[in-house]
Amino acid sequence: MSNTGRRGRERAATDQDIRRTARALLVEQGPEAVTLRAIARELGITAPALYRYYGSRDDLVEHLRADVVADLAAELAEDIAQLPDEGALQLFAICKGFRRWALTHTKEFTLVFASPAGDAGNRLDEPFGKIFLAAAGRVLAMHDLVTPSNDVVPAELRDDLTSFRAELLAVLEESGATFPLEKLDLGVTYLMIQFWARLYGHVTLEVFGNYPIPFSKPDVLFDAMLADLAREIGLSID
Repeated sequence: MSNTGRRGRERAATDQDIRRTARALLVEQGPEAVTLRAIARELGITAPALYRYYGSRDDLVEHLRADVVADLAAELAEDIAQLPDEGALQLFAICKGFRRWALTHTKEFTLVFASPAGDAGNRLDEPFGKIFLAAAGRVLAMHDLVTPSNDVVPAELRDDLTSFRAELLAVLEESGATFPLEKLDLGVTYLMIQFWARLYGHVTLEVFGNYPIPFSKPDVLFDAMLADLAREIGLSID
């Protein structure tokens, strides 16, 4: 190929082409397959041409993570769009939607939620964090929950939880959620961390097939876990 022809093809490569190709590599082969060299090969251009768009692979992967998280949030928003504006119904629908998405998008789940730098989905100010917290905020506003008292929060965790509480408040206020601020004390903040850890842990074990025994009806196990979580805080999801 002549230099003129190569330059023409390189100019034709757009940011959209690059990200679409990166997403296809991710879905087909997994996170490790997303490299600048592989993308350039798929697009028929040279790898250095990609540096006009992304300074490094990490830069590209961070944008790819953001795309995946935005798509996840949009899917979950569609799940709850037809539900009553009731926090518990929406929160547990989001939990079920997150599991469904993770099981049907295992490579994307791995990139965003199960890789060392995969924190885009876990940041409160990202689309998934916002939709999850907005539903949690409605639960706080609409229900008198059974929550841990501040006294039971381990002293060694209180500084971290205080910082996390401030982040929660900022995101909830930015989302326009209205709820009594005094309800979001350290005990509730501690509860929210534990809630997410159990949800995320369950989904991660299922996605990677790491349960100690095989379950013929994993849906039942997941629904029972959600029912346990709801019952522990005084809610019913029947």
